[in-house]
Amino acid sequence: MKIIIAGGGTGGHLFPGIAVAEEFIKRNRQNSILFVGTEKGLEKKILGKLGFQLCTLNVEGVKGKGPIKVFNALLKIPLSLLQALRIIRDFRPDMVIGVGGYASGPAVIVAHFVGIKTAIMEQNAFPGMTNRILGKFVDKIFLTFPDTEKWFPKKKTIVCGNPVRSDFFKKNGNTHKREGKFTILVFGGSQGAHAINTAVLNALPHLKEMNGRLRIIHQTGEKDLDDVLTNYKEYGIDAEVAPFIMDMAAAYESSDLLICRAGATSIAEITASGKASILIPFPFAVNDHQTKNAEVLVRSKAAIMIHERELSGQKLAETIGNLKEHPEIIEDMEKRSFCLGNINAASDIVDACME
Repeated sequence: MKIIIAGGGTGGHLFPGIAVAEEFIKRNRQNSILFVGTEKGLEKKILGKLGFQLCTLNVEGVKGKGPIKVFNALLKIPLSLLQALRIIRDFRPDMVIGVGGYASGPAVIVAHFVGIKTAIMEQNAFPGMTNRILGKFVDKIFLTFPDTEKWFPKKKTIVCGNPVRSDFFKKNGNTHKREGKFTILVFGGSQGAHAINTAVLNALPHLKEMNGRLRIIHQTGEKDLDDVLTNYKEYGIDAEVAPFIMDMAAAYESSDLLICRAGATSIAEITASGKASILIPFPFAVNDHQTKNAEVLVRSKAAIMIHERELSGQKLAETIGNLKEHPEIIEDMEKRSFCLGNINAASDIVDACME
């Protein structure tokens, strides 16, 4: 089969698409995958390193922009549709799957009108505008949450969970073996999160007693990189700092605790990996969906949530210290987290596509 996976922009859209692409290749090495995205999206940085081909569209979003930028973005739509048509005619896919993000719209719409099978994947409980529009046209709609079905024609929808790359799967349900330094993985999504970066730095003075027993892996994003590096050096913390971590699965594997946002893809990776986490939901997410995501884990005692309005260096340090001194709590959180994971989502999506 020949499959186009369209969309991206952020890791939350892109990584589930990569998980599905890897499952197609796993099924049959002769399956051919082409990603369609934008020059500015995360896909431009990482797909080549993973061995996938990318074609780009000249398309932009309109949400949250002023009238002039909205007008300019609308002017680009006809060109993006022509670009998508050219890509589809050249590649001749059997199916086009939209994973969310600006580039998914033109590719999926063109594929539908030229008679190619289409599908979309919706990671969040509250679907984005692009997917709400595409849901009227596509043949299949793959959802992470049952509550999202109300936004789409029920006969088209399959609730299968959010696909996660197999590298994240915890082997045999075993908990992480804690050896050496207590390792914390900090990240705020593919672009970083300034509030989380600041809170971690403000926690460092309160973590002095753990110095020598603490190791931090920190994905900062580009803007805060220098400041974070300077602070770790000042406090003598053993830290691995990068604007973007390419092998995030390896970082998960070596960590005892995660501090991160609560996007749908992060939640899927956390539960597939069976990791304990301190979740700090992004407070301005649409319909506060990150808080809703975090509450699922908190209700199951698989994670601790700190609202950003309550976040401080001291509170974060106290939470870290308590977990460090009570490894049995972390072990219980890991087991509960793993029980919430769905490692079959990518496989279920590929099954439905092949049917």
